[in-house]
Amino acid sequence: MLPGALLRNKGLKYVCKPISLTVANGQTRFTAGYQGQREVVMTQGNGDGNFFADADTLARIEGEGQVVFRYVDNPNGSVNDIAGVQNERGNVLGMMPHPDRAFEAELGSADGATLFRSIYAAA
Repeated sequence: MLPGALLRNKGLKYVCKPISLTVANGQTRFTAGYQGQREVVMTQGNGDGNFFADADTLARIEGEGQVVFRYVDNPNGSVNDIAGVQNERGNVLGMMPHPDRAFEAELGSADGATLFRSIYAAA
């Protein structure tokens, strides 16, 4: 099970735009292909992307390296700028920016393709 919950965006509006993220944990099956790349661009496209968790859950997921991506400029109020989190086993990733919308440079970024290639390589 993924920790936390998603709330309405801070501004209560649907937002669709390119968004910069930092790779918070480059040692996952989702991020291995970034090979030390610290910042990536994905596409935010949601109205309910505000990640929330209680203090105990936050301490646990931060301490166990479950936070995979963070917003550079938090667009929706997510606690600790969390944009992507994996479950305890590291086999499920929940994230609100859309890597599928950042698959080719013509779309504004191909950084999402790297995430999918990482998953494929890990399989």
